[in-house]
Amino acid sequence: MTEPLPKKPVLGTDLSTGSFAEHIARFAAFGAAHRSSYVCCVNVHMCVEAHNDPAFAAVVNNADFATADGMPMLNRLNRQYHLRQERVAGNDIMPALMAEAAEQGLSIYLYGGKPDVLDRITTRAAKELPALRISGAESPPFRPLTDTEMEEAAARINASGAQVVLVSLGCPKQEKWMARMKGRIQGIMLGMGGAFLLYAGVDTRAPKWMRDLSLEWLYRLALEPRRLFKRYLITNTTFVWLVATEGFRRPTAT
Repeated sequence: MTEPLPKKPVLGTDLSTGSFAEHIARFAAFGAAHRSSYVCCVNVHMCVEAHNDPAFAAVVNNADFATADGMPMLNRLNRQYHLRQERVAGNDIMPALMAEAAEQGLSIYLYGGKPDVLDRITTRAAKELPALRISGAESPPFRPLTDTEMEEAAARINASGAQVVLVSLGCPKQEKWMARMKGRIQGIMLGMGGAFLLYAGVDTRAPKWMRDLSLEWLYRLALEPRRLFKRYLITNTTFVWLVATEGFRRPTAT
């Protein structure tokens, strides 16, 4: 149970395969073993960031797990390899893994997000998962951290006894942070991004029918048009181009 799940390459990113339950079980097992590791939840934005930046692509592809978070990534994976892979999205991982951690007595550490969001998360968890041990919650500075600050953060997290570290710094910052912390933090780190806001009740999620039709981005764009318009225009266009140039080859079954 402390071995990563098999991966398959999709548009330059290596995606982990296996059921949602298998992913959660492996994450918990890595945490219980205090195995220094990290998880990337791959959506279109992350795929395009990796395509544009080889160094970031190495961060994603060196992750112990890289889940099919976004529906376009999941659909491409299934089409290319004739699979029936389930979606393993950060928004679903966070509550499921917290529940599993409560069941197994694993300790959770929250890193990232604003203080009020962290307060909302811990308040909700205390009500819904009273057995869950949250060993720390930290809102780091928005600016880049120095090497000394990185070492101090690792020391705090390790001293707390945390086995599972949920990270919300935004893509690609959180993935780069986890990659730098691998070997320093003695537990599994998961890049949760906006899952913190959803769990805290600050954000809402698109209806299931929109998620199933790969329209979650449209729902988010309607909520935050000024912030997301340029990003989605660029990333979605680039993703379509990637599929057109790489994805319409004959599907492989290997």
